[in-house]
Amino acid sequence: MGKKWFNSYPKDIPYEINPDKYSSLVEMFAASCSKFSDRPALSSFDRIMTYSELSVCVRAFAAYLQSKLELKKGDRIALMLPNVMQYHIAFFGALQAGLVIVNINPLYTVRELIIQLNDSQAESIVVLTSFASVLQHALPETHIKNVIVTEVGDLYGFFKRQIINFISRRNVKKSPPWDIPNTHNFYRALSIGKKCTLIPVPVKNSDIALLQYTGGTTGVSKAAILTHRNLLANIEQCNAWIGTALIPGYETSITVLPLYHIFSLTVCCLFFTNFGALQVLVSNPRDLPQLIKKITEHPISIFIGLATLFNSLVNIYEFCCLDFSKLKITVAGGMAMNAAVAEKWHRVTGNIVFEGYGLTEASPVVSMSPLTQQKFLNSLGLPLPSTEISIRDKEGGEVAIGEDGELWVRGPQVMQGYWQRPDETEKVLTQDGWLKTGDIVVMDERGYLYLIDRKKDIIVVAGYNVYPNEVECVIAGHPMVFEVAVVGDASKHAGEVVKAFIVKKDESLTKEKIIAYCRDRLTSYKIPKRIEFVAVLPKSSVGKVLRRALKEFT
Repeated sequence: MGKKWFNSYPKDIPYEINPDKYSSLVEMFAASCSKFSDRPALSSFDRIMTYSELSVCVRAFAAYLQSKLELKKGDRIALMLPNVMQYHIAFFGALQAGLVIVNINPLYTVRELIIQLNDSQAESIVVLTSFASVLQHALPETHIKNVIVTEVGDLYGFFKRQIINFISRRNVKKSPPWDIPNTHNFYRALSIGKKCTLIPVPVKNSDIALLQYTGGTTGVSKAAILTHRNLLANIEQCNAWIGTALIPGYETSITVLPLYHIFSLTVCCLFFTNFGALQVLVSNPRDLPQLIKKITEHPISIFIGLATLFNSLVNIYEFCCLDFSKLKITVAGGMAMNAAVAEKWHRVTGNIVFEGYGLTEASPVVSMSPLTQQKFLNSLGLPLPSTEISIRDKEGGEVAIGEDGELWVRGPQVMQGYWQRPDETEKVLTQDGWLKTGDIVVMDERGYLYLIDRKKDIIVVAGYNVYPNEVECVIAGHPMVFEVAVVGDASKHAGEVVKAFIVKKDESLTKEKIIAYCRDRLTSYKIPKRIEFVAVLPKSSVGKVLRRALKEFT
């Protein structure tokens, strides 16, 4: 197949990047804070924090973890935070202390939280108080020793902090009360940490930086092991691809996608920190009026989002009336972009949507459309620098140009394997470093990739992967359910929603009972939005449920 994509590279894009430019993410962060010290780094509510201020807070948090909690290099710390400034401080502070970060979806149920905390063997966690009740119920079944709690207004002065936290508590009516003894307060941790001595921790680029959970290519929840070098490589690859269109230290991005998601973490957090951009944080992406207000206050030059978000915004009059003269780049990821939405976005903002492809196991970006394109291509784009791709048939042989097959990826951004899952690692990583993505693609003569089919059976709800096995296991636990199968069903607003086909054991079982049962056991986007009761489920000759046959009925 050869590296045909090089022939389509814009002239200023290198074929290779240097993944060892920095010794660690800690060094990269320090370099950015030094270079852009007086530039704004983060904006949340009406506060702006400079890179110099961020550096001071990060060092203080690292010192607290080291001196007061006595955490050692390699210890795991979980972050259960939405898009608030505390995320950046905790993330870079933990890395500075030599820790391994475990990202946690704040919307997880008690069951989901227990599974992830125990699998990662995390003993410390940083959590926003809005989600502390769930953590409280999970704690007895975990190994967590240190709980650091934070409120939205913790990084403000005394009086403003009190006001913001009071308003936040009043607005979050659905958050149940919590009572966790011996917690550590984030604000006090920073205050104490500033007075503590930080002993430098030698961190190498081969050290683990992140355990990022994913269903992977097999549907079993597990953590991709991502080293400092994996993430640094992907930052450099993104920099080579889009950096020439940006001015270091003078760009403004809007961080709508949750930072606990690998796409947002690598691009919105790490890449933009490396680039000295101002990151405008949006803690609630569903609050579109507030999002529009933030864009009005901070005219953005970079927009990273999902197709569903773009679709919602271009149908709001107030958004269409905004000034987009400073918007340079719009990137869609996390789910397939709709051509009609991309065209409307172009009409409204004057921006072409550049689509990319990636997966957690690749840190995550593998390919992207070049910035020289003149229209939306509905393509996964070209492999990034230092990225090899191969399209293979079922026997592992390489297919010809124009033929579809499974996409294999090799490069410095590819994970080291799955945390404590050598059996799962062996399924997707070859001995010579190829990652089997499970996605079916085709490459044209120019080297552009096109997605034919998603990973088998995975359901993508507004950019989030939902794995049928997990949902099926939960529903199957209902005493009135005989059999169940879960598939994705098309949705105008979310791309797909979860649909469950259920064979009843008791005729009194209703859709409402199923939803109520799932609500206590699954995050909201995993709960079936559509339920159909059937007499039997289609099965193969060996008794395996045929989800593909069920999809034909959706």
